[in-house]
Amino acid sequence: MWAPALFCYPLGMNELPDPEQLEQLAYKSERAASRRLALAHGLSGDQALRLVLEQAAGQAGLATLVSARAARRAAQDERDAARAFQRAADKAKRAAAHDGRPTAWRAWFDGSARPNPGQCGIGAVLKGPDGAAVELARPAGYGNSSEAEYRALIAILEAAVEHGVGELTVYGDSRVVIDDVNGPDAFAAPSLAAYRATVHQLAARIPGVTLRWVPRHKNLEADALSQRAAEHPHA
Repeated sequence: MWAPALFCYPLGMNELPDPEQLEQLAYKSERAASRRLALAHGLSGDQALRLVLEQAAGQAGLATLVSARAARRAAQDERDAARAFQRAADKAKRAAAHDGRPTAWRAWFDGSARPNPGQCGIGAVLKGPDGAAVELARPAGYGNSSEAEYRALIAILEAAVEHGVGELTVYGDSRVVIDDVNGPDAFAAPSLAAYRATVHQLAARIPGVTLRWVPRHKNLEADALSQRAAEHPHA
């Protein structure tokens, strides 16, 4: 138990650290110990916490303890701020990669297979200047989800060629297809090689094509069209 001599302070109250600062710098275990001490000796919460921290400081003194912990807290705050800044920068970078520079023509595609593999449905939207728009929603035979995605991409590129589209940005939420089309030949999926070749052939007929990945919530229109086509293959 704490000795009564510990309740005496050599400094005037104005020279003591601020109680609110002590509360912020105290560890959870120290705050719990101060509550027990206050109950046992009829002290105020501030008095009890100060005694606990003085005991923790030892010969170095309370001011030294407060200074050291405040420095650690400031350093941690700096690290937290740096991490928050980096997260925000990474998020902005990802958004820029998803959105890119706007082009006059834009397209979204999606494909689904039920089950997987199973009956495929494809959906796609092509939008141009002055409100021009093309929607595709149709069954696409049997296959897996990646094949369905590729068939949707091919269909919208064929529509773009047919409409004489110039510079075009195409968005999809399939990382498999996006990475396969954009990646080097050495890392292309052998099972999707024929689809990849067709996409490259069609893209070569359009003045400028950029293929970008977007999260599913930014591809809802094409997704809904592909789901409708998969649900009603004979519609």
